[in-house]
Amino acid sequence: MTSEYFNTPQMRKTRVVCISDTHNQTPKLPKGDVLVHAGDLSNQGSYTELKKTVDWLEKANFEAKIVIAGNHDITLDTDFYKQHGSSWRWPKPQDPEQCQKLFLESPSITYLQNEAVSIYLSSPTGPQTCFKVFGSPCTPKLWNWAFQYDATEASQLWNAIPLDTDIVVTHTPPKNHCDVSGRKEMSGCEVLRKALYRVRPMLSIFGHIHEARGVERVRWNMNSPGDGCLEDSVEVWKDPGVGNNKQSLVDLTAKGGRPLDNSSALTRHNKSFSLVSPSPMRDSGGEFTNLWPDGFNSTSRPEGSPAFDNEARGKAMLGGTIEDRQAPSMSDIGLVSKSDVEVDGRRRGQLETCMINAAFMAGSWGGGHKRFNKPIVVDVDLPVWNELAA
Repeated sequence: MTSEYFNTPQMRKTRVVCISDTHNQTPKLPKGDVLVHAGDLSNQGSYTELKKTVDWLEKANFEAKIVIAGNHDITLDTDFYKQHGSSWRWPKPQDPEQCQKLFLESPSITYLQNEAVSIYLSSPTGPQTCFKVFGSPCTPKLWNWAFQYDATEASQLWNAIPLDTDIVVTHTPPKNHCDVSGRKEMSGCEVLRKALYRVRPMLSIFGHIHEARGVERVRWNMNSPGDGCLEDSVEVWKDPGVGNNKQSLVDLTAKGGRPLDNSSALTRHNKSFSLVSPSPMRDSGGEFTNLWPDGFNSTSRPEGSPAFDNEARGKAMLGGTIEDRQAPSMSDIGLVSKSDVEVDGRRRGQLETCMINAAFMAGSWGGGHKRFNKPIVVDVDLPVWNELAA
């Protein structure tokens, strides 16, 4: 049976739980559909540290778990570890390949390293929505840490974010957005900020700067950004979970009264899928003031899951997720060199992006007494990919 999306597929609330910079902590997580961890899983990336974190992630009850590394996860950056690993004290010699296998061979973790993947939530008890996510562990060069880039490499790195990305997960913040460090310096990446303006995803999730944890709702300047004013307005979130037992909730849904003004997911998911068989159907938020892997083999496909042109791309994950990894689209990357008018034509409905610094560690790393933030829970409307579940 073949089913095609209408131009405006049904939208359904999807709960995304965001966390970053856990540094070996394994906190209890709020319930949700998707978990995003934006890096610094450990203090320095030993196998013991990473195994503890992977065990915690795999036990977490989410359909999809999107994970990137951070600058502290040293063994996950093979080249860096080979050159500089001896600068750290280790309980015993480390094997980067074995450390990386913890994530790459996990049956429930989608581990991203400068790459994009489309996620289809296929559990009959879940929202059965879909989105495209890009993830990168990289941060601007500062001292001697893993996954760093210098100024000459930034454009090539961030221009590789596909234009049809719904969620961008990076360890570094973009400049000027939830990036003020304890030294009162804006520590984010300006080139990433410009890339987010180009792509205009629904969500930008990051960490790295612990003291800057928070959320901003950014409305983009649709006029020519020649004067450098990429943002038309920025609203700062008031956390409803401060000093109480409430969740740190951000409600971007239509039901919440003020949906995110971004149609990114709508335009991208106007495509056809073959369905094996039909699948059964199944709070108020806070206020606002190029490493491309080979395809993954899938030995079976759950009922009601999408059939891809290249079946080797589809990977069934534990928890009810179908993961579709694709080679980079040269047309996507090439669009950055086309005229602003042509690019704006594809982004006309993408007016807002929610920026989320989800740092769990509240103070600077190594700064003495440990203080922690709550994970940030984001409710957002995403398209239902399975028409039979709509």
